[in-house]
Amino acid sequence: MRRELVPAGAESLSYEIREIVVVANELKKMGLELVPENIGDPTAKGEKIVEWIKDEIKKLVDNDNTWGYCDTQGVLKTREFVAEQTNKEGGIQISPNDVYFFNGLGDAVAKIFGFLKREARVIGPTPAYSTHSSAEAAHSGYEHLTYTLNPDKDWEPDVDEIYNKAKYNDSIAGILLINPGNPTGAVIKRETLKRICEIAEELNLFVVCDEMYSEIVYSNAERVKLSTVIGNACGMSLNGISKQIPWPGSRCGWIEVYNKNKDKEFEKYIETILKAKRLEVCSTTLPQMAIPLVLGNPMYKEHLKMRSDKFEKRAKEASLIFNGHKGIRLIEPKGAFYMAVLFDEKLLNPTQTLPIANEQIKKRVEELCSQKHFENDKRFVYYLLGSTGIITVPMTGFYSKLKGIRLTLLEENDEKRQWIFTTIRDKMLEYIK
Repeated sequence: MRRELVPAGAESLSYEIREIVVVANELKKMGLELVPENIGDPTAKGEKIVEWIKDEIKKLVDNDNTWGYCDTQGVLKTREFVAEQTNKEGGIQISPNDVYFFNGLGDAVAKIFGFLKREARVIGPTPAYSTHSSAEAAHSGYEHLTYTLNPDKDWEPDVDEIYNKAKYNDSIAGILLINPGNPTGAVIKRETLKRICEIAEELNLFVVCDEMYSEIVYSNAERVKLSTVIGNACGMSLNGISKQIPWPGSRCGWIEVYNKNKDKEFEKYIETILKAKRLEVCSTTLPQMAIPLVLGNPMYKEHLKMRSDKFEKRAKEASLIFNGHKGIRLIEPKGAFYMAVLFDEKLLNPTQTLPIANEQIKKRVEELCSQKHFENDKRFVYYLLGSTGIITVPMTGFYSKLKGIRLTLLEENDEKRQWIFTTIRDKMLEYIK
């Protein structure tokens, strides 16, 4: 072309969670039976939507209003409901005008970073969820700025690192949090979250907190919403119904904006995001209208507890399987339905393999792993795939220097789930022996 078409930073648009599927489907054509363990879709792993939720959704199909456009910012009744639920938390009080709906949080994240000035950076966690880290890096044209989550301290953020990096790098305009965490399943402690908000207020930064999994917190951790500790800092919470109900195919998420009027520049930034929403008219109507009916149902609280208890039980099951073996460790999650199993990096090298019976598959895996700058944990993931058909995601795919894999707690078949965990454990140990 007569001009360059791709902007700086486009190479940062990487989503290992889906990219591994391209390889898996290629190997499937060679005869490999696949066992997906890479994506956080509860329905794909066998979770059934409870009947009373289905009944509420069915009512909406007969309502002609669900077939049309809604307000750009979102259905007013639903925004009123979301604001009311947040205000019940006892922290900052918001109005329906502080709630903005999107076609899933992927859409929200694209707007948040896409309409941020290129020179304004947002520092985020490592390990990082790929959607956030890729979007931030792509918008800036540089590598994603990060602070450390410490696996030796239940993945707690290093607040001193956040403070020092933000204080001495004036390009940093915001701090990103994911609570509970993906890919770690960690839950940030109240005092840590509060301290980060205090840092933001002191340094005149905004806070972005992805709270998609805030309704999946286990009994051994405290559920702390950003709205309860934000204080006078500007910020926004991201949430949705993909993982709660669960309804990932609804593509329905929202942001709640806090203290917008306390800073003119932040207020202008939020207004720009809303203007961008107007260009696409609105987000999906029916899923929005379902939110008060489902989340406001008296049975919903018990539904959430049942799911949290289920995932907590599976987390303990996984801990018994993976821990106690030299060379690997699982940091037991306290929320969401993800967990990270880490290698002792001293035991990894770029020549390790696993036996693959199918010669065609073996040859293809060898070709893929011979690429330059191929991470050692990604190498394991590919050999695990070729050897067993199990699809996992390397920790380095989450903008992490730590080597390991992310797994989910979603498999509903108890026997199959235990086979998956045990097989992966045995293959990890075989790989590093």
